[in-house]
Amino acid sequence: MLCVWLRRAAQVIDDRQDSLSVLDAVIGDGDHGANMARGFRAVAGKLDEPPPDVAALLKLVGMTLISTVGGASGPLYGTFFLDMGKAARDVSALDVPAWRTLLAAGVAGVAARGKAVAGDKTMLDALIPAVAALSGTQSGPDTPQALARAAEAARQGAEATIPMIARKGRASYLGERSAGHEDPGAASSALLLTALADTAG
Repeated sequence: MLCVWLRRAAQVIDDRQDSLSVLDAVIGDGDHGANMARGFRAVAGKLDEPPPDVAALLKLVGMTLISTVGGASGPLYGTFFLDMGKAARDVSALDVPAWRTLLAAGVAGVAARGKAVAGDKTMLDALIPAVAALSGTQSGPDTPQALARAAEAARQGAEATIPMIARKGRASYLGERSAGHEDPGAASSALLLTALADTAG
């Protein structure tokens, strides 16, 4: 499932790279979409012979993104997958509790790396609601529905960044002028969760 998700994510981000860069052009460097597309193309290129276990695969994804995605996004997304990989060592099946554990670990890593919290107008504003949507959900046949709820929460979280004033990253230099625009990192994070939900169903 992981390889299917990552290939789907690469496709979705490639399809949406222009819109992501348009978002970034307003409050950033304007290259978020191109950088993310390049990174996930590199990830997809390594999936023909993936590592044998979940932890090793997630580590490979993280290292690939760090080395191929420019700007701040590379270390942040790389950390997200690397910390998911660390948490995956204790995971035996990719059910809802496992996804909750993996995503929560990734979110904690991003928060520590970026020194950011909810409301700072970052990718965390999409990822934190996604993890919250999985809380209290049990494993079983509801896994696709649970991941769909997480993806919807991420989408809504990304949209909720529009009125926020950025407190982290390049967008924070704009102060109040950063309000009125969706954060590109939150938007790309929501795309990742959407791709996961699509492949889980």
